[in-house]
Amino acid sequence: MCLRAQTLTILANFNGKDGGRPANALVQATDGNFYGTTNAAGANRSGTIFRMSPSGEVTTLYNFCPQAGCADGRGVSSPLVQGADGNLYGTTSVGGYHNSAICGTGCGTIFKITLSGVETTFYTFCTVGPPCDGLFPVGLVQAADGELYGTTSFGGATSDCESGCGTVYKITPGGKLTTLHTFTEAEGNHPNSAPIQAANGDFYGTTTQGGTGTFSSGSVYRMTPSGDVTSLYTFCHQDNCADGEAPYGSLVQATDGDFYGITGWGGAYGVGTVFRITPSGSLTTLYSFCAGGYPCADGSVPYAGLVQAANGDFYGTTQFGGASNSGTIFKISPSGVLTTVYSFCSLANCADGNDPLGGLIQAANGELYGNAWAGGTINAGTVYSLR
Repeated sequence: MCLRAQTLTILANFNGKDGGRPANALVQATDGNFYGTTNAAGANRSGTIFRMSPSGEVTTLYNFCPQAGCADGRGVSSPLVQGADGNLYGTTSVGGYHNSAICGTGCGTIFKITLSGVETTFYTFCTVGPPCDGLFPVGLVQAADGELYGTTSFGGATSDCESGCGTVYKITPGGKLTTLHTFTEAEGNHPNSAPIQAANGDFYGTTTQGGTGTFSSGSVYRMTPSGDVTSLYTFCHQDNCADGEAPYGSLVQATDGDFYGITGWGGAYGVGTVFRITPSGSLTTLYSFCAGGYPCADGSVPYAGLVQAANGDFYGTTQFGGASNSGTIFKISPSGVLTTVYSFCSLANCADGNDPLGGLIQAANGELYGNAWAGGTINAGTVYSLR
């Protein structure tokens, strides 16, 4: 499972008919294939769900928005998650069968899809209210109790933030949703990813805004399974936001028990950080991007979370920076030593892709897999492996 000499291979180029603009990480299912989503193009120009074989053969399983009003949703806003029942689950940021005065044609959905492509939309947000049960869902994780837990960026029962500060919810695979917590501005607000369930059974996650202090710019929180939230850290707590601001992407709990994540902005040079935080909330900034000065050969503005590979190092992507300012793949040791592994747009006409928004996964064969939002044959995005 250890990574060998690292070479990037383009496995697939999106052509528009099969979708375009992939923005979420892949998932390797129990059948060995990879499953993912695109946010544009496809039969209805609203994105797709696809299957990709390990050799790179792409099959479109579902085209979003086949009905007027996009009752099934559109704009997939989270990586797919394979449930214990074998189905894949995900969220869309907009659409749904309920039109809302707050968000127009739907405030987002939760869906499931079989590995053969049978899609079911089993929840639409903001079916009642205001206050809404949530607006714009952004992630899912299946917990040890078998239920799915996720967040919405807006909505909820408070009026602290415009259109609500966001929520954490749980939903059964059968579609019964319970709002566990509504964020307040002081706790942090507008999460952009799902929480993770830690080894102690609690959930840990991030918000991109809010928290305590004059220049609050997002937080790390802990939530019990019953919904009690404790804010562990507020970003931009240090002068000039040296600790980072706007933590995007989910946290990862490493083998040492601590949590690792990224901020999209802030840090010593203003374009993002990698951090470690203990379960009790003690934060260490491991790396600030653009350490070598502009044009940020080491990358800038990380967006997706990290993955800890079998070799113990963490791998991630940046949206910008690198040799062509089109994004990078990096690895970083638990102690904070960062290496730029690959700079996108290294091939003519960005045939290798650019803007790798979706992050990485490590597959059963030990290789890393990811996608690029743009670039490729017709500038609709690519899927790649790194070994």
